[in-house]
Amino acid sequence: MPIHDQGYRHYAGERTLHGRAWWVIMRAGIMERLRERRFLGLMVFAWALFVMRAVQLYVGTTVVRATFLAPTEDTFHEFLNQQRLFVFFITIYAGAGLIANDRQSNALQIYLSKPITRHEYIAGKLLTLAAFLVSVTWVPAMLLLLLQVLFSGSLEFVSSHPRLIPAITLTSVLQVSLAVVTMVALSSLSRSRRFVSMLYAGLVLFAAALDRVLRVATGNDAWVLVSPQNTLAVVTDAIFGTVSDSAVPVAAALLVLGALMAVSVLILERRVRAVDVVA
Repeated sequence: MPIHDQGYRHYAGERTLHGRAWWVIMRAGIMERLRERRFLGLMVFAWALFVMRAVQLYVGTTVVRATFLAPTEDTFHEFLNQQRLFVFFITIYAGAGLIANDRQSNALQIYLSKPITRHEYIAGKLLTLAAFLVSVTWVPAMLLLLLQVLFSGSLEFVSSHPRLIPAITLTSVLQVSLAVVTMVALSSLSRSRRFVSMLYAGLVLFAAALDRVLRVATGNDAWVLVSPQNTLAVVTDAIFGTVSDSAVPVAAALLVLGALMAVSVLILERRVRAVDVVA
């Protein structure tokens, strides 16, 4: 039998740039969730309010006697506030197991064998959840604004409300960033997806209930800072220029939110170490 030369051969495959691992992780995480019918149902249900608001915009713009339904800046502010419920459920469903599942199945050993840094790993997990949350906050809000332009046939509404697009964008960024960073940090603390879900639910629901009790008992609005979601509401009210029920300064609310996200980032830095993922 002849022996063929098995010397060096030039690599004929595709060459990929370094630093793209986050994209692979994000794409895999998104596709994994999209294969689940229950999650797809949740995402579709999260767009139900968009359909209702779209009908409101159409009637308020085209029907003369329904001018009371005409859109204002508060219309978009209320829409984003109402979407917080879906942000909560999607964050739990799609975010609780982002790192917890990898720890439970020892999947980090697989990442160890790949040329990936821990920052790419964390970024991929963060962006996986962020993609879903952006699709139920900023995307439908901007589509509503586009529908308003199409129904009215002019850009008068947009030009008369120049801060609306920045307000929608900034509010969505704050909503998504707070939920994503907090949930992924909690997911890195445990191997159990259920336990992470309970931690996040406790952080959101118990803190909101505690805020109400303390404010009623003491009459001090400063207790709103105990609840991350209520603190976020103070900031978003200021962004849209809405008078807030709380007398807490916006600067104090921003400081609390910044501190919470900083702690979350610190947790991720400590929990996802080079011993798990190549750094």
